[in-house]
Amino acid sequence: MLLQELQEQVFKLPPSDRLALVSAIIESLQNDLIPQPNRSKAIRRMRGLLKTDQLAPTDEEVAAMLEEGRAEKYL
Repeated sequence: MLLQELQEQVFKLPPSDRLALVSAIIESLQNDLIPQPNRSKAIRRMRGLLKTDQLAPTDEEVAAMLEEGRAEKYL
């Protein structure tokens, strides 16, 4: 169907159907034009930021760091 034929058919539709058609066309364009984020690439970059050569702190070390932070804040 050519564009001109399609336009002629559209003008024969009732206003509510034309409005629904416009809404569907806009939605289809938004899906096509808005790029979807490449999450896997971002996740790999974030993992790289978190890498360290040090071992993770133990529970006792974390508790000591928290206590130290509280002491600095409140004392």
